[in-house]
Amino acid sequence: MSRVLIIATTTGYQIRSFGEAAEKLGVRLVFASDRCDQLDDPWWDRAIPIRFHDELGSLHAIVEALVASPPDGVIAVGDRPVTIAARVNEAFSLPGHPVGAALASRNKLESRRALQAAGLAVPKFRAISLDDDPRELSLHFEYPSVLKPLAMSGSRGVIRADSACGFQLAFERIRALMAQADVRIERDSAHGLALVESFIPGREYALEGVLTNGALQVLAIFDKPDPLDGPLFEETIYVTPSREVALVQEAMAAAVAAGAAALGLRHGPIHAECRINELGVHLLEIAARPIGGLCSKALRFVSPHGEASLEEVLLRHALRQDVTAFTRERRASGVMMIPIPHRGVFKSVDGQRDARAVPDIVDVQITAKPDSTLVPLPEGRSYLGFIFARATTPLAVEQALRASHAKLRFKIDREIAVV
Repeated sequence: MSRVLIIATTTGYQIRSFGEAAEKLGVRLVFASDRCDQLDDPWWDRAIPIRFHDELGSLHAIVEALVASPPDGVIAVGDRPVTIAARVNEAFSLPGHPVGAALASRNKLESRRALQAAGLAVPKFRAISLDDDPRELSLHFEYPSVLKPLAMSGSRGVIRADSACGFQLAFERIRALMAQADVRIERDSAHGLALVESFIPGREYALEGVLTNGALQVLAIFDKPDPLDGPLFEETIYVTPSREVALVQEAMAAAVAAGAAALGLRHGPIHAECRINELGVHLLEIAARPIGGLCSKALRFVSPHGEASLEEVLLRHALRQDVTAFTRERRASGVMMIPIPHRGVFKSVDGQRDARAVPDIVDVQITAKPDSTLVPLPEGRSYLGFIFARATTPLAVEQALRASHAKLRFKIDREIAVV
């Protein structure tokens, strides 16, 4: 039986989907996750305990655990595991993204430098220290500008500033975010810096694909129909197939392929974000991992083997099977990441039955836990849940997602102040 190592956080939404795909394919999954090695398998998944901040120690733990029966493939779920996955692939002589490329993909400054060196369209950018004086720094930039942490994903900490005053407020907000306990525990030296970029106007898109020995196979292009112009950049709706004309979609694919080559990415899943305006395609990021959270449930593929989830395609690819026959289903599909309207304690949600009854809605999943504290972007890193739809056209998918969301009513209490 083939074995695939999944390196992920303990709470990743996608783990169950990988498990279902593995069971279908007759593949055994082995997990490595960021947890204390002194606890006796608290999640009952027999995962190898590693620490994302200690990459060499994590590599040693994985190799020691698997040296007698090496994995046949490796998949990283999330941004932080990608460099450990690259090191494991290297240790076991498996195809994958090179370590340097994986490092560059998850550091916005290194990514910008690599794309610029390759002659690709990038905004003006400059790294700044969060120890510096924001009032002095604010005098040296043109506006609008966008401030963002170097090593965070999902629009966390990304803020647009339209003036020197706005720059100072955004700077202080990011500095406070970097001081949060959940960020400090990552022990990432990149968290002491931020990136300032010129704002790129235009529509935003996401591309999901796999690289096989450097060649890009596009699995899906998502439209993001809601404008993402700031001051915050919370993503809500993804719809595929894209409504852009074929020429524009081809330009996106070509830009992503060139960007992946510039970063040095070679083999494995990628998730890219880009903006398009009258000047062409502007790459925002290319991550060396698949789309995150439950969003992958919006994708379904067909082939001579039958229907398949994204996770099945990725497992096959990790096992060096040919996945070029897998194409996205004919029907349009999409997902809404339900935004958090304001900070507070989540109590309940009404209207789920009505939300699920909206035509073309496939499912509504509320992932927020009762009595948990909800924190919206840019400080937060999660959503209230997800809504999924399938229909004959992308517009019908978008309309169904919006109609379903309108049926939901969330009760969020104010936090009790601690004196």
